[in-house]
Amino acid sequence: MQSLDDDQAQETISIPLAGKSSIADYMVVASGRSSRQVASMAQKLAERIKQQTGRIVRIEGLPAADWVLVDAGDVIVHLFRPEVRSFYNLERMWGFSDAPPAPPAAASL
Repeated sequence: MQSLDDDQAQETISIPLAGKSSIADYMVVASGRSSRQVASMAQKLAERIKQQTGRIVRIEGLPAADWVLVDAGDVIVHLFRPEVRSFYNLERMWGFSDAPPAPPAAASL
């Protein structure tokens, strides 16, 4: 969470998955202002996790960087551009009621 905050992620939330899924303990969802920022946040997060824990994380979606998934084992991080985040609305899918409102641009998807 601190790494994403340092990289100016927007609307960062942590969703506890205990009792809902065995894939991870937590899912973190955050937005970046552009594909470039999303890619940069994902790469920096992976580097910081490796430095602090020695774990190598898996990253999916980096080439397009509209939606990047960072699998850090116990925590899965989803980084989105705002309109893509609104379209998929993972927060609602996992029963998390504090989903951010859809930006006006999302209506065009």
